[in-house]
Amino acid sequence: MQAYERLIKYAKVHTTSDETVHETPSTKIQFDLARLLVEEMKEIGIEDARVDEKCYVYGSIPATEGCEDRVKLGFIAHLDTSPSCSGKDVNPQIWENYDGGDIVLKNKRVISPAMFPALKNMKGKTLITADGTTLLGADDKAGIAEILTMAERLIAEGRPHGRISIAFTPDEEIGSGAQDLDLSVFGADYAYTVDGDNENEIEYENFNAAAATFEIRGRSVHPGDAKDRMVNAALLASRISQMLPAAEIPSNTEGREGYFHLTHIQGNVEEATASFIIRDHDAELFEGRILTLRLIEKTLNETYGEGTARLSVRPQYRNMIEKIRPCMHLIDNAKEVIRELGMEPATPPVRGGTDGSQLSFRGLPCPNLGTGGRAFHGPYEHIAVESMDFVVNVLLGIVGRYAK
Repeated sequence: MQAYERLIKYAKVHTTSDETVHETPSTKIQFDLARLLVEEMKEIGIEDARVDEKCYVYGSIPATEGCEDRVKLGFIAHLDTSPSCSGKDVNPQIWENYDGGDIVLKNKRVISPAMFPALKNMKGKTLITADGTTLLGADDKAGIAEILTMAERLIAEGRPHGRISIAFTPDEEIGSGAQDLDLSVFGADYAYTVDGDNENEIEYENFNAAAATFEIRGRSVHPGDAKDRMVNAALLASRISQMLPAAEIPSNTEGREGYFHLTHIQGNVEEATASFIIRDHDAELFEGRILTLRLIEKTLNETYGEGTARLSVRPQYRNMIEKIRPCMHLIDNAKEVIRELGMEPATPPVRGGTDGSQLSFRGLPCPNLGTGGRAFHGPYEHIAVESMDFVVNVLLGIVGRYAK
């Protein structure tokens, strides 16, 4: 089976995670894909494939004869899709021999080269999109598809390799996908997540990240008698974003520039919440952002009374670069394979995070490889069949290098 065929099958399985639930998995529907994958893994020869009670899928391929002492290499992708856009009832569309122009979807949505210039280089390829009403879910079902296609070929073609570990994790999109991965069960010396964008990318520098929530308590009185009495919690929640640096939002930043991002706001006069995510590549600037939020909390309490605002900050992941620097062979080998396959490798700083960042700090150095997908987390998501095939060959090439 080709990787794109797997993606289409997996995309139809609803696996959206839920950032408001603090247990693993955050949504039980992720088990539906997990169980499907276990069955498929066993069918292609991964005999020990299984899913645990927290929805982590594990499997391994024993080393071939003569490669028992080689590096134990792992590959990881995630089951869930982003709660930023609906992942239910996904209807994948195949666009053969793409003409290089606009792709018109439902709801008057258009995937255009004007919005996504990389499409100009994809003319003649076969593209996969959703129908315009949901995301596609290539983040990260494309990664799962590419890993299993690589595994199937390794087994079927009898290619030499050391022990290969495979894991598929829940809840990556809400920042908790790697926390319960059992590294002793996984059994790898090093690993790669397959969860990035362009097929020639190798990522080993990501944001420091946290989620922050303000809980605001107000005081409701009749509007006619409100002077000096009413404290409108919903209004205060809306003002928090105005107290932050106006330019430091995702739509104004790029590269290593950090940001504050308001993700959710709701409430009424008596109580309200405002939720943010905080991102920065620089650790000191990241801590400064958290201090800024603490200052807002302090200011609201001093102005409107103690207990008006309560800020909770939940760390999500850290910049993996400090853990990757001592084992740059992971990067060098991937670069050489990509060059051998005819592309120049790219190593952009990740404006996000992957399970690999958490795993690197848990003792499993784990850079991230591209899937070939683009415009994740929304209805404009798209991926080329040829890009997925390229990634499969990258994975096979990396395995081959470590088998030598």
